[in-house]
Amino acid sequence: MKKFIFILISVFLLISSPNFAQINIGYVSSDAILKELPDAQDAQKKLDALIQEWKEEIQKMERELDIKTKDFDKRKLVMSDNNKIIIEKELAKLESDISKFRESKFGYKGELYTKQEEVMKPIQNKIFNAIQEVANDEELDFVFDKSGEIMFLFARDKFDITKKVLKILK
Repeated sequence: MKKFIFILISVFLLISSPNFAQINIGYVSSDAILKELPDAQDAQKKLDALIQEWKEEIQKMERELDIKTKDFDKRKLVMSDNNKIIIEKELAKLESDISKFRESKFGYKGELYTKQEEVMKPIQNKIFNAIQEVANDEELDFVFDKSGEIMFLFARDKFDITKKVLKILK
């Protein structure tokens, strides 16, 4: 208990010391910036179009598999065992191809991830540079993104630099 009180008093003395400088903090909403920044909107439209194209390709592959599976189910009673085995392998390969395609496009480190990096990285750098410029102009020590994992229980609007960052970006 004595150790706790000592630490508490030490912290209090440190904070109340005249050498303790005031910390300036600002925050930004990256979601708001991305919604209002035309470059980000264009990039998102390109990504959305690409996603839609891949989803349509997957749907086409799934329809083809479904048609072939139904056809096989109808005809398998009159097929030879060799033909059944061949068609079952073809159906299994189609299923595998669909899974591989889905994984290559949407999976971890898939093409979507690569395209997002390629398209969004320059925009993120531009936003970061604008945030740095505002932070330097405002002499801020820290800038937090309220759109991310950090949760604010309270934040004064006067510390929100989102509009200033958008002004620099436009």
